[in-house]
Amino acid sequence: MGETVLAAKYLPILILAILVFIIGLSMTIANQILALRRPYSEKLVRYECGLPPSGEPRHPFSVKFYAIAILFVVFDVEAVFLYPWAVSFGHLGAFAYVEMIVFIALLLVAYVYAWIRGAFQWE
Repeated sequence: MGETVLAAKYLPILILAILVFIIGLSMTIANQILALRRPYSEKLVRYECGLPPSGEPRHPFSVKFYAIAILFVVFDVEAVFLYPWAVSFGHLGAFAYVEMIVFIALLLVAYVYAWIRGAFQWE
């Protein structure tokens, strides 16, 4: 009895998912059949902000770029963890306070290490 009620609750979601899949598939197929195709050389050229393409499209990026991106993600995740903690600070108690101090200390050590290594210097 319980399984039937549970299945009845999720039936509208299943119907909606099937409907979305069918609409998406039908629009993709209709585009493939009905789309105008007029390729010409100007249309097929790579686009670089309105300028003529220059150089090879695949050139290596500096590792410094990836290091800055990873540092941004690390310190952005710190902010994501700090906001909920700050909102519920009054209900968490001393243990959560100590845990957050340890978390911030570890992030501070990582920040100082990155600073000493020159990760924030863009050359």
